[in-house]
Amino acid sequence: MKKIIQSSFMVILVILAMASCKKDNHTLDTNVTPVASLTAPADQANLNLTPGGPGVTFKWDASSTPNLVLYEVAFDKAGGDFSKPVYKILSDGSGVQNQATIPQDTLNKIASMAGVASSSSGTLKWTVIASVAYNAKASSVARNLQVTRPAGFAVPPKTIYITGTATEGGADITKAVAMKQLASGTFELYTSLKPGTYQLTDKPDGSGTKYYLDAKGVIQMGNSSTTVTAPQAQYRIYLDFNVATSNIVSIDAVALYMSAYNSEIGQLSYIGNSTWEIAKLPITFFPFSWGRDQRYKFILHTSAGLEYWGSTNANNVDPEGQAASYYYMIPVTNDQWSNTYKFPAAADTHNVKVDVYFQASGPYTHTVLAFN
Repeated sequence: MKKIIQSSFMVILVILAMASCKKDNHTLDTNVTPVASLTAPADQANLNLTPGGPGVTFKWDASSTPNLVLYEVAFDKAGGDFSKPVYKILSDGSGVQNQATIPQDTLNKIASMAGVASSSSGTLKWTVIASVAYNAKASSVARNLQVTRPAGFAVPPKTIYITGTATEGGADITKAVAMKQLASGTFELYTSLKPGTYQLTDKPDGSGTKYYLDAKGVIQMGNSSTTVTAPQAQYRIYLDFNVATSNIVSIDAVALYMSAYNSEIGQLSYIGNSTWEIAKLPITFFPFSWGRDQRYKFILHTSAGLEYWGSTNANNVDPEGQAASYYYMIPVTNDQWSNTYKFPAAADTHNVKVDVYFQASGPYTHTVLAFN
């Protein structure tokens, strides 16, 4: 009985304590005062956009709202009312600062979304949206920015393939040849072309966006094709979608250069799939007083001049036991001794088989096999 009375007393105390607690009914004030003034860039300012150009700072007077305010810069087409802005971006400091530094590459994309064509001028209309929680209000003032877009694509493709009767894959688009991506929007391919036509696409299945090179080598979007009339030959095709330019040079020869002789000792033949090969080449190391020298690198004979290709290492060790990266190839200087490789010891007074791979699937590299 005593335990029951004690338990009942504790329950009463808890009830009284709960009843005596005062609730804190503080409610978040979501009222927000719109931005009253935009300060930079000036209204009707002109901006020539350049790929990779420095950011442009948009500024405005802070909202007088006492609570924490988040800001977004909203962009619309000329004459738009921001009911459906083409783009919105948070201000600096994850939205809390009353300024936004926007890269020119982003502004180029926004201008494209607003209907400004590449290599053309047009108007971007902008304002600032201030918000507290779910309550957002656009400023009643807006400014216009006159932009000139560069040539090129605001959103470059992430992959590019070449297809057509002039290419190694032929007209079957499922056999389109992939190009190597060097950086965002830039691609390269070592390949052969023959008389016929070719086209570029970002998907090798017929559903991709199509591109072609016009008579001036400018990259254009569309279903047209580029015509090849010259006899079959090897080329390096370089494309930069950021500025819509191309550069195509012929690869007239790939030669093996031996440093001690200071001369080319053989030329490789193109065998397809971005690969050059010499099946059998006799090698004799050069006899110096201190020993026999086996250093070599490569020379590309192109329509733009000679290019030396060699090792990432200025001074190399013997190849035995080295990783695959030992054979990676990069453009180097014409210095007689620097950035060379070394033939394996078994190559001296024997034959070698050498293959050079300028393929899109990995680093440019080569292999050497010594045999009797």
